[in-house]
Amino acid sequence: MLLKDLENIFHKELDAIYGKEEVTSFFFLCTDAFYKISRLQLALDRDLTITKSEQQPTFNALEDLKNQKPIQYILGETEFYGLPFKVNENTLIPRPETEELVALVIENSKKQKQNPNVYSILDIGTGSGCIAISLARNIENAQVYAMDVSAKAIEKAKENASLNKVVVAFIEADVLKLRYTELVSVSHKFDIIVSNPPYVRNLEKAEIQNNVLDNEPHLALFVEDNNPLIFYKAITELAKEKLKENGQLFFEINEYLGEETKALVESLGFKNVVLIKDMFGKDRMLKANK
Repeated sequence: MLLKDLENIFHKELDAIYGKEEVTSFFFLCTDAFYKISRLQLALDRDLTITKSEQQPTFNALEDLKNQKPIQYILGETEFYGLPFKVNENTLIPRPETEELVALVIENSKKQKQNPNVYSILDIGTGSGCIAISLARNIENAQVYAMDVSAKAIEKAKENASLNKVVVAFIEADVLKLRYTELVSVSHKFDIIVSNPPYVRNLEKAEIQNNVLDNEPHLALFVEDNNPLIFYKAITELAKEKLKENGQLFFEINEYLGEETKALVESLGFKNVVLIKDMFGKDRMLKANK
């Protein structure tokens, strides 16, 4: 079968759901993943073919896409901060705004770093490990810990740490039930604590696309309407105990609850609490000093 004919089938079946440009992107992600054929190769040779036995993975992907399964889950991989990551139904698909959070942490670490021998970082709610691993790759002499309540998510994060050739200490624990001594030794303190915790209220589900609602882990996404800052309170209380003096706390936040999150962090004794907007002008990040 000619690959260009397969591409036409993709457009016929999917353009009405996703639009032509996104379908083109999906198709070339599949040809690269399944056949190691790039978009450039196919542009240079429109007569490239695959055998009948090779067609099935692409037709399976087509059916999954018709059912609005995310392409990242179909292929089992994605890219974040220029690095490859394996993902599955136990991990959120990393978002561009979280890349902005990583960039913010890296930028601030360069300004704040004083001890060249060790720079201790804790990522809470690590999921696929994208934040922890990206920081480990980009901050010199970083000693990175990453925590998640999901054993299956940690399993995938460990795979990603190995894939990206970094050392991260993973901790399976629930920050809402955590005893600080279970995390690391009582004397251990961190330079940075960073988190992208669950923050979408149930009342906001109407704003979430079906492909997210039907596929991504709700445990990592949603919080109850009557207590939407539950994770921010628990993490900030932990940070109060476990950050070094003048250590930094970084959050990705709910755009609708920026001022409330800032007030919470300030009420727990943090200083220089700043809301930071993302590329779309939404309150999406917060940083603070102990």
